Amino acid sequence: MIKPSTTTALAVLQGMYAAEAEYLAAGGPGTADFAPLAPFFAQDVVLHQATALPYGGVWRGHEGLERFFLAMSRTWDIFEMVEQQFLATTSPLVVLTRVHARARATGEELDFPILQTITVENGKISEVHPFYWDTAAIAAACTPPPPDGR
Repeated sequence: MIKPSTTTALAVLQGMYAAEAEYLAAGGPGTADFAPLAPFFAQDVVLHQATALPYGGVWRGHEGLERFFLAMSRTWDIFEMVEQQFLATTSPLVVLTRVHARARATGEELDFPILQTITVENGKISEVHPFYWDTAAIAAACTPPPPDGR
C-alpha cells in the first residue's frame, strides 16, 4: 500500500494519483477497497463538482469521496487521464488534465480538459475544485435520448 508523503503538496498529490491507479486496477468503485486512497485525504475533505454534471454537487469526507467514485463509475465506462501538467506545485496545486472518456449511457467518447485546484494541508488533500470547459457537452454525452427520439 502506498503511504502519503508529507514532504510537499506535490508529493501528496502524486502519491494519491498512484494510489488511485492501484484502486482502479483492483476493480475501482463498488469492488475495490477505498483504503489505499483514504490516507491521502483529510477526514473532512471537500470535493466541489459542477452541478450541471451527472455527478455534480459537493462531496464531503471519505464517505462522500467513495460515493463520488461510484457516481463517476456509473457515468463513465472509460475515464483516462491522458496528459497532466502541474501548473502550480505548492498548495493550492493547479493541474491541467486532458481526459479521454466514454459515457456508459450513450457510448459517446469525449476528449476534454479539466483544470483543478487542489489544497493540501498538513500532508493531506483537504479541498478539490475541478473546472470543466464545457459541462453542457459532458452532460449531453452522458444523457441518452428519450425513448421517443425527441
